[in-house]
Amino acid sequence: MTTSDALVIMLGALAGGFVSGLAGFGTALTTVGIWLHALDPITAATLTLVCSVVGQLQTIPSIWREIDPARVLPFIVPGLLGVPIGLGLLTYVDTQSFKFGVGLFLVGFATFMLVWRGSTAVSWGGRLADGTVGMLGGILGGMAGLSGALPTMWASLRGWSKDQKRSMFQVFNLTILTAALAAHAMAGRVTAALAVPVALALPGTLIGAWLGFRVYRRLSEQNFGDLVMALLLLSGAMLLLSLR
Repeated sequence: MTTSDALVIMLGALAGGFVSGLAGFGTALTTVGIWLHALDPITAATLTLVCSVVGQLQTIPSIWREIDPARVLPFIVPGLLGVPIGLGLLTYVDTQSFKFGVGLFLVGFATFMLVWRGSTAVSWGGRLADGTVGMLGGILGGMAGLSGALPTMWASLRGWSKDQKRSMFQVFNLTILTAALAAHAMAGRVTAALAVPVALALPGTLIGAWLGFRVYRRLSEQNFGDLVMALLLLSGAMLLLSLR
């Protein structure tokens, strides 16, 4: 590994950790495009999972009091069931059509939420609706690593406070990402060759997450909501730009 590759890994980790600490998600959105300049796709994907889990674990204790099992579990249990379904659907779904549909949906929803300033509190559906969103999030996670998109959008529509929203989708993402990392390990992708990239990335991940969470604490409810929608908009735009 060259010096420039090492710098790319460290800077990508710092950026990914900062976004994760700031928003509670977004590590992959930030790091993958950077790390592909220094790593092969499989190593970049596995390293992203490692850093995502570490970054989430670092900041979760700071919002621990906001974690309500009654709010989170209806998302997590169906979400875990959805991951293997998403993996199975990969055989039958056209990748380009999938990217176009999801990307267009993310861009449209996030743009609407950023422009429209009316009330968005949605109270219908209860746990059944939460569980449906969680399962769909797990399916999207299994298909394309987009586990957090739908739960994040749904949390925004629920009208919860920024700590309540973050605690829900951060715990959901941590659970799904940990399951995905376990799947990578069982597939033999967590090897000794990953040790050097992990050693280079973890300090930046930890520092970035710490800095990002400090900024998060200073955000107003509206500013945090806008930040989440901007990240979803960017995620959708990147999916559309990746179309061939």
